[in-house]
Amino acid sequence: MVTAHLYTARLTMSRTSARIATVICYRLGSKVVASFPDEKHPRVHVNAADWSDLAQFLHSDPALKLDWLQCLSGVDYVADGKLCVVYDLWSFDHRHGIAVKVFCPRDNPHVPSVVRLWSAADWQERAAYDMFGIIFDGHPDLRRILCADDWEGFPLLKDYKFPREYHGIPASVELDWQQQPDYPQGHA
Repeated sequence: MVTAHLYTARLTMSRTSARIATVICYRLGSKVVASFPDEKHPRVHVNAADWSDLAQFLHSDPALKLDWLQCLSGVDYVADGKLCVVYDLWSFDHRHGIAVKVFCPRDNPHVPSVVRLWSAADWQERAAYDMFGIIFDGHPDLRRILCADDWEGFPLLKDYKFPREYHGIPASVELDWQQQPDYPQGHA
């Protein structure tokens, strides 16, 4: 009985995600880079230049009313030269949701801020800035939130080199595994 209920709930959510993705594709047309409404993490992909208008639409359209930003995450696609911000959105009224992946160039990462729409984006955008270096244009107070104000670089970038020390404090002893006395020899 429980299995049938979960299957029905998943099928209903999949259909709802497909409807939301269809509405987004209709609204943006060829500006939608990709659409994956039937995957475990239903989502659409857009470029940063198209995010502000789409976010406003997703938040304010009565049929969608995605009024809660559940989570905002950064992703580094170093091989593609891109960064991505993943927005997981949910509607309390309609009990549906979808994710939007917003892509920007890795060498000049700018994404419009959505703090004015979803207040939860405030600290989450700051964390993505702090860890990935993504600039959220229009953010009211974009500054580091996890690292010290004078920290250099962005620790979650895949090519980030962790500093040997920070203000005289050793910072990377654990990273030097091959130099540890108990490290097995013959493993490079």
